[in-house]
Amino acid sequence: MGEVDETFIQDPEHRPCLSIIEAEDIPLIDLSPIITSSSSSNPKAIKEVVKQIGSACKEWGFLQVINHGVPVETRHKLDTAVREFFKLPLEEKRKVRRDESKVMGYYDAELTKNVRDWKEVLDFVVKEPTVVPASPYPDDKEVTQWYNQWPEYPPQFREACEEYNEQVVKLGLKLMELIAMSLDLPANRFHGYFEDETSNLRINYYPPCPSPHLALGLGRHKDGGALTVLAQDDVGGLEIKRKTDGEWIRVKPIPHAFVINISNILQVWSNDRYDSVEHRALVNSEKERLSIGLSLNPAHYTLVKPLEELTDEQNPPKFRPYSWGKFMTHRKLTNFKKLNIDNIQIDQLRILE
Repeated sequence: MGEVDETFIQDPEHRPCLSIIEAEDIPLIDLSPIITSSSSSNPKAIKEVVKQIGSACKEWGFLQVINHGVPVETRHKLDTAVREFFKLPLEEKRKVRRDESKVMGYYDAELTKNVRDWKEVLDFVVKEPTVVPASPYPDDKEVTQWYNQWPEYPPQFREACEEYNEQVVKLGLKLMELIAMSLDLPANRFHGYFEDETSNLRINYYPPCPSPHLALGLGRHKDGGALTVLAQDDVGGLEIKRKTDGEWIRVKPIPHAFVINISNILQVWSNDRYDSVEHRALVNSEKERLSIGLSLNPAHYTLVKPLEELTDEQNPPKFRPYSWGKFMTHRKLTNFKKLNIDNIQIDQLRILE
């Protein structure tokens, strides 16, 4: 990528402010009481962690976790393999380029809010194959399968990726248990949704950008799944939109930590107790940046709606039900062509009072 083409330039109101100060107060939660203890060995410490997570989900929609149980070496192996892949010639990377028939793989022309992102990406499903609807049309009951396109080089890529996925999904499911407990639900309340998971791994590579004040690595957006577990490198660039005042706040990289954010499905399940918060990624004029995000997603046949336990006459459902599989399929297919059906946005599902 060279000089900034006009397709990358953000409208003035959405351009980054490069002088924004990193936020020190995004909650940092130590999971060691959960990871190193059995469920009954230290109930006081576990209760405190659950309380901290509930507060972070409610006030920020984001948190960082340390002592999370994912081996440092697992993360390092994938990081090394990914950096080797993105250094390959473009024609080599494009051997695993995604398209309408192969929706997983490499891509370098992605748009967010109709503006091109300054990045290259690799997409993989966690469970291979992943069963999904064949089309986003409500009356079409046919399903299809998504498979990964594994790069030939570097040769250790697939093994490193699968090992990472296994460890981070395990962490994500543990976090879902803690979030359930923070909502006064049984720890296993969400388990059933993920038996046929459609979780995916998104690897973002942000090359140095000559005009970081005009472009974004990833434009403002909310994540569509249930929960995102993100590893960012020490360059930093993730910003979240603070709920209290709408200001963009930089998330400070912490060695070996994961950034966790509530996504749209959890906002609906919690009936607005927890919010899916807008975020974006800045670019750097001198340094490349890498982030690896695992989106924990339920089975394609999940009908997403507020949980009955969290609704009553005083707190009725705030969202209409929607099909997760149809939503996901539409989002993927619109990367390649325009469909004559509108995608679902979470705000459009809100039931007006």
